[in-house]
Amino acid sequence: MSNHSSRRDPRKKPRSNQRHKRTSGQPGGSGRSGGGSRQHQSAGGQQKARRDLRGAAVDLPRWVIEDLSRITPKERVADALAELGAATNAMIEGRYKVALRAARKAKDLAPRDATVRETLGLAAYRTGDWQTALAELRAYRRISGEPTHMPVEMDVLRALGRKPDVEKAWQELKAAGASPAVHKEGLVVFASFLIDEDRAADARRLTTPKHIKPNPYPADLRVWYVAAKANAVVGDLAAARQLRDAVTLADPAFPGLDELDSLIAAES
Repeated sequence: MSNHSSRRDPRKKPRSNQRHKRTSGQPGGSGRSGGGSRQHQSAGGQQKARRDLRGAAVDLPRWVIEDLSRITPKERVADALAELGAATNAMIEGRYKVALRAARKAKDLAPRDATVRETLGLAAYRTGDWQTALAELRAYRRISGEPTHMPVEMDVLRALGRKPDVEKAWQELKAAGASPAVHKEGLVVFASFLIDEDRAADARRLTTPKHIKPNPYPADLRVWYVAAKANAVVGDLAAARQLRDAVTLADPAFPGLDELDSLIAAES
């Protein structure tokens, strides 16, 4: 499966226009990409303003605390924030089963909060609970209005074997006005799906760049990697090697390079 789930840190602030366009005030993430101002919020000074913060809630940024507090019954807020803080920290530390348990508790207390649903969906994805991941990430998208995690949704649909829905989700993502980086993440998932379905020629057409640009972004490298695989499968080994070399030059530790080398060698 593709590795999409934890690039979005829930402690990073979403774009302001997305925060305020919903009457509920629930936060929506701006994803793995640029296109908006996302300031990393520290918890400094929050304890003076909010004496009800407990445990890992003190690590949450002010906007998360305010948004959850605005839409959650007062008697549940402190517990919900504590569980969300615990889930967020566990996600960042790679303790995904712990994150899943805490996020489920947070959802029971604050089901209308977008960050809670997002965190639960990502934790479920990381633990292979595909049905929960899909349901929760779609809930996050409905609440926040953000297509941020549609590539993850597509990857879950791949895992569930829902092939027509993968193609449908790709078309929806293209029409959603997602940022370039989110669009590229979706392209990586869709092209990988095409290769799995013996449609490497289609994957090649979608992913092979017209030229190799200097100073690529990480999302560009992921697209080039899949393009190299597609070119190798269809027999254009020169293009496959060129793309592999470009990825290696930009990031010698890029995941999967050994696998790509083996594929190119096998097709030679």
